Amino acid sequence: MKSESLEISANTMFTPKKAISYIRVSSRGQAERGGGDNEGFSIPAQREAIRKRAASLGAFIVKEFVDRGTSAKSADRKELQEMLKYITENKVEFVIIHKVDRLARNRGDDVDIMRRFSEHGVKLISTSESIDETPAGMLLHGIMASIAEFYSLNLATEVVKGMTTKAKSGGTISKAPLGYKNIRRLDKMGREERLVVLDEERAPLMRLAFEQYATGEWTVSDLAEHLALRGLTTRPTLKLPSKPIDGKALNKALVNPYYKGVVRFADNYYPGRHQPLTEETTWQRVQDILSSHLNGERTRKHPHFLKGTIFCGSCGERLIIQYAKSRSGIRYPYFTCAGRHSRRTKCKQKALLIESVEKEIEKLYYKITLEPTYRAKLEKWIISEMQRVSSKGEDEQRKLKIEMEKIDRKQRKLLEAHYADAIPLDLFKEEQEKLTSAAKTIERQINAGTDCYALFEKNLNRVLSLLENCGKLYINAPDFIKRCFNQAFFEKVYVSDNGENSINISSVFEKPYSLLFDGQASIYENRNRNPLNFFRHGFNNDLMVALSDTDLNNYSKLLEYRQEAIQHPNYTTLNPENPAVYIDEYGQTAKSKVSQYQKRLSITDITRIIKEYQDGMTTYALAAKYGCHYNTISRNLKKHGVMVSRKKIKTEAEEEEVVRLYKSGLTIEQVAKQLGAGNTTILRCLHRHGVGGRR
Repeated sequence: MKSESLEISANTMFTPKKAISYIRVSSRGQAERGGGDNEGFSIPAQREAIRKRAASLGAFIVKEFVDRGTSAKSADRKELQEMLKYITENKVEFVIIHKVDRLARNRGDDVDIMRRFSEHGVKLISTSESIDETPAGMLLHGIMASIAEFYSLNLATEVVKGMTTKAKSGGTISKAPLGYKNIRRLDKMGREERLVVLDEERAPLMRLAFEQYATGEWTVSDLAEHLALRGLTTRPTLKLPSKPIDGKALNKALVNPYYKGVVRFADNYYPGRHQPLTEETTWQRVQDILSSHLNGERTRKHPHFLKGTIFCGSCGERLIIQYAKSRSGIRYPYFTCAGRHSRRTKCKQKALLIESVEKEIEKLYYKITLEPTYRAKLEKWIISEMQRVSSKGEDEQRKLKIEMEKIDRKQRKLLEAHYADAIPLDLFKEEQEKLTSAAKTIERQINAGTDCYALFEKNLNRVLSLLENCGKLYINAPDFIKRCFNQAFFEKVYVSDNGENSINISSVFEKPYSLLFDGQASIYENRNRNPLNFFRHGFNNDLMVALSDTDLNNYSKLLEYRQEAIQHPNYTTLNPENPAVYIDEYGQTAKSKVSQYQKRLSITDITRIIKEYQDGMTTYALAAKYGCHYNTISRNLKKHGVMVSRKKIKTEAEEEEVVRLYKSGLTIEQVAKQLGAGNTTILRCLHRHGVGGRR
């Protein structure tokens, strides 16, 4: 019995203990750079130190947990959580780490992890620090954990400081966006230099993206598809290959100020050292267009600047775009009631030709237009009325200030009574709270009155400026500016067919215009007359409140467009019949600066092009008139079922004209464009007449 007891004791003494190891490296580079087996150098070094420490304890490693490239600022690490789960389900004596900062660099997380270890009877062992359950060991553990937390926080502070300094000097903080490349090179002193240069393949396409979207005629998804067809792809990474750009990636690029030469860091903006891919004005125009699409409107299959503003005058549903095909195969665009189209309502309103609706909206803008002289007269009158009302407000302000002084005196008397022990503390506190609350209320009323008067005059100038010659401004505006005009002026515009081949328009104005105009019927009659006719009961107090409270920052893009338009030397001679063209001082037709935004054809343009092409105009002549490439004309004609063919040189007179134009110095391509024929047709005609090509 005695020998058996000794045998059992010996077996117990030499039974090895179970341990698990936890290894962590902070960055992905440490886990992948050198060291073999794609583990770097740090992981094998930690593993070897832990193995030796386990052997000295008479323990063997039953499981290893490794977090590769993970920060210890948070306990939300996959392998750490797996380890904590493992010790709850399995009997383990030790958790061995290389250093305390491998386990946690947050004092709170360290305390929580140690509590979990204590609940399951697990001891923490460090290969580099003498920590145990003695008072000295626990003190050392706490000190090392605090040092680890300090190191992490101090490192983050220093990194942010360095990044801020780099941003202030114009450096690029992170990976350069699409269209640029990060490169490394050695300078003359042999030091590593990191630069951002243009990506020769993608930079021209990103520049084109801003130029095209600034026209206001593209949706983000359509432009992304167009750029993808031209070869714009994302940059490949270690895990993902390059792919054609999509709408989400393009939208992210379009809002990035980096492309205009600005570096953004921590909500601050600094001039960058890199080469911009777009101008400041173009970038801002892109932001204006993007913001105009966010105001209750989504990207649609058939975009139009009136969609979201016009509604059915019969049932109140939105108007959508539909195409009707004629017997000859030509497609014509119409505005159709969405309720009737989806059969949600019993609406019987007919489809309305888009061009006719556009003309009626233009007439509406001309009706609310204020002439410059009358606009100045109206502004002067409103300001004088505001001052009259303000004088009454000043009396109220004086009364409020007197009340404030009374409250202040009461508070002082209350305090003196309290110091003299005339009232108990609880009653003093109750009365003091009442007086403080009343004082705050009066102070808010005083500040509100002051701010109201301060903002009124500034916002009134903005509102009336947009009414001044707004008809001319609207008809000459690019489509995205027209959309901004419609969103600023109207809440809804109801459109209906009166059955006599004409359209009725009824508008609901947005504030403050809804308060400025005295109803739809009197808009035309009241303009340029006595300012009193603009208001229902003299000066409208609600107008003053609306102008003081309403945020008019969204008017900025319209005011910028207006300023650019009126500064143009030929602004006064803009031709309303053809707003994209004006007549210069020599009587020649020239392109208007106001209309240089427009590069892509609108639905109305396409309708006119179809008619003019069928009347005999060539694709080249149409391209010159509408300011686009002749291939764009041909593509849109074919898309709407119109057969497109090049002109044939058949008669002797036409052939003589070809020879004459060519001998006058024009190139083959220039002759072809002028006559509306193909290059090959012109070349064959010249060969038939024995005219050789020029070198």
